[in-house]
Amino acid sequence: MLTGPVRRRDAARMADTITVPRGLAGVVVTDTTIGHVRGDEGFYHYRQYSAIDLAERRTLEDVWALLVDGSLPAEPKALHEEAAPLRHIPPAVAAALPGIAAASTAQDPMGGLRAALAVAGLAAGAGALYDTPPAERRAQAMALCALTPSLLAALYRLRAGLEPIAPRDDLSHAANYLYMISGAEPSELHARAVERYLIATVDHGFNASTFTARVIASTGADIHACIGGALGALSGPLHGGAPSRALDTLDAIGSIDRADSWLRARILNGERIMGFGHPIYRTEDPRSRMLKGIAQSLGGQLVDLAVAVEQRVLSLLAELKPGRKLHTNVEYYAGVVMHLCGLPREMFTPTFATSRVIGWCANVLEQAEDSKIIRPDSRYVGPRPPQPLP
Repeated sequence: MLTGPVRRRDAARMADTITVPRGLAGVVVTDTTIGHVRGDEGFYHYRQYSAIDLAERRTLEDVWALLVDGSLPAEPKALHEEAAPLRHIPPAVAAALPGIAAASTAQDPMGGLRAALAVAGLAAGAGALYDTPPAERRAQAMALCALTPSLLAALYRLRAGLEPIAPRDDLSHAANYLYMISGAEPSELHARAVERYLIATVDHGFNASTFTARVIASTGADIHACIGGALGALSGPLHGGAPSRALDTLDAIGSIDRADSWLRARILNGERIMGFGHPIYRTEDPRSRMLKGIAQSLGGQLVDLAVAVEQRVLSLLAELKPGRKLHTNVEYYAGVVMHLCGLPREMFTPTFATSRVIGWCANVLEQAEDSKIIRPDSRYVGPRPPQPLP
């Protein structure tokens, strides 16, 4: 039993703690210069620029430079020329991919990526961030971000019984990803549609995966460990797994005449309608608005169904869950756009990861500049200790 000075010190420490909401909702844990989400306004930004404006007017490589280096590049092709050679999979990593692909499944493509990145970290000899100079940290981040799409595409093709396709240095980051998956150079329309989606999802505040990456970075661990942890968080269906599930909903509904009965039954049963609602936005998700426009520019029966079902969902949510402020989120039209651009459903969340890894790395680099480990406390609510052993 704790007595005397020890117990008094423990009591004093507990007196200094604060209680925060479940899930840390609304809690500010640090300062950042990377970006922010203003949920009540339906607005978010990277550095000092609107993220949606960047998605409409700049390339993914430009935004990559903005997040990692802090400013848009003076030379438009500078980051492309730096990143293109880094896309090629090192021989030691390539040798491990068939085994990783055989052990992973189409239902868990993120698990394969976590394993592949761990091997890549070992092959690169990546050391602890704590012991690594800033310039080397950046170099490691660049290599990791450039390599991620190549690993995902190679693992996808190996699982399908196909040979991986080497990256092409002449293609943009987004176009190259589509090329490595399908083996065909994508149309400019499809490449730009996917690129705009990737730009819009590069970063989005201190979500679960980004915060996980920063917690690991605060320990001084290597960058591959940080991104592996972020990928683990992203694999959860409440975080990154919804684009394919939203498309599954459209498949299940099938036609607009079935929408009301299908949706009403599930809403009344308390089931979540994937693609609607967001923990931060209390108005329309700006990413959804942009992706809806992209989907409509691509056109087709799936888009017509998605637009019609969206209206029915919003009407029913307003009727059955008044005051909840549930709006369409990024996942709803993301699945539609990726499907129309030829991406297989199992690759929807991995595609999200090819962009978010850039944001994760930017956050890891920023966190590595802070020597304070992230170590919150908890409130014990079990039986009062100490109890005698039976």
